[in-house]
Amino acid sequence: MSGRIFEGLKVIDCASFIAAPVAATFMADFGADVVKIEAPGGDPYRSLYQGPGMPVADFDYAWFADNRSKRGICLDLKQVSAREVLLKLVAEADVFITNFPFPVREKLKLRYEDLIGANPKLIYASLTAYGEEGEEANKTGFDSTALWARSGLMDMIKSSPDEAPARSAPGMGDHPTGTALFAGIAMALYQREKTGEGSYVSSSLVANGAWWNSFYLQAALGGAEIPVRPHRDEWFNALSNHYRCKDGRWFILALVNEMRQIDWFIKAIDRPDIIEDTRFKTLELRKKNAKALTEILDDVFIKKDWEEWRQILGDHGITFGVVRKTSDIPKDQTFEDAGAVIDAGVGNPATKTIGTPVFMRGQEKSPVRPAPSVGQHNNEILAELGYSANEIANLRAGGAIQDG
Repeated sequence: MSGRIFEGLKVIDCASFIAAPVAATFMADFGADVVKIEAPGGDPYRSLYQGPGMPVADFDYAWFADNRSKRGICLDLKQVSAREVLLKLVAEADVFITNFPFPVREKLKLRYEDLIGANPKLIYASLTAYGEEGEEANKTGFDSTALWARSGLMDMIKSSPDEAPARSAPGMGDHPTGTALFAGIAMALYQREKTGEGSYVSSSLVANGAWWNSFYLQAALGGAEIPVRPHRDEWFNALSNHYRCKDGRWFILALVNEMRQIDWFIKAIDRPDIIEDTRFKTLELRKKNAKALTEILDDVFIKKDWEEWRQILGDHGITFGVVRKTSDIPKDQTFEDAGAVIDAGVGNPATKTIGTPVFMRGQEKSPVRPAPSVGQHNNEILAELGYSANEIANLRAGGAIQDG
């Protein structure tokens, strides 16, 4: 296939923070021209990396990761002349993405019904915290509140029942939610190819949280009582548990097909006495005596460094996963092999960046370009819309557009 699949498409990213904007990042990766609209002062997400407890770096790594390869324009949409610019952008756009709360959309005339008159073929992509209907539709939220906390996952994923709820990492739920919104956009583009009509697609943090927690939530919806997740020392299955190695590294075993793999595992750890022990002879007995087996395996795995265990377990066909530290990942070749970490290209503040996690055979993604500064492409974008140099100067003088 020649060219990139979204080449020729124009996307407006009129959104803030993470979940909605990363849907536009997907589009840019596959060739779309993405224009990011920011209000005067810029997206508040720009300052998040400077907050307490954040990694210290000399560039805005969060902004770069989520807004690379876009062009930026800064509009004060409260002004009539700035709204005229917006409508000209919409008239030429294929996709409009926003996550502003509904009262803000109404105030700034950014609702679907406000824009569709300028372009009936427009695909309007809406991201909310709590969905499009109901008493919480206007409520603001972040992935930590509307997804991680509300879904039940914050309560479940903690080290023991008596511990405090587990905090989410920044953007942890936003990025997959943005992937869901991207899927909706792709679906709408396919429909438009068949019908010629635009459409409205949406996703929400709360819906994605439910999807994340579907294993347990479906049980609850069927009337089941959800068991408390115990501390790892009391875990139900010693062969699906975390273990610490001599060098302090942790890994997790996942002998899901235990009936097939148990003999391989016993041979790998060179402990035939375990399977000869009356407490562990059958799968049912191993589950019943999981605490005792965990204590034995703790003593086994603490005797060798992780790299030695990695080789041994791998050679015996055992399913496992190392508990990586984030600082390890730049040295982990598998992430590059999988397209999860990619070259950042020329002119960017880092040599590597994170790749969007969707691939198409025969499609190369666009080279990574820098994320825009506030209003960086004001003149360029306005000139493409037909504004003269004098008209652009007047917009700037009146505050309809701003630089930096």
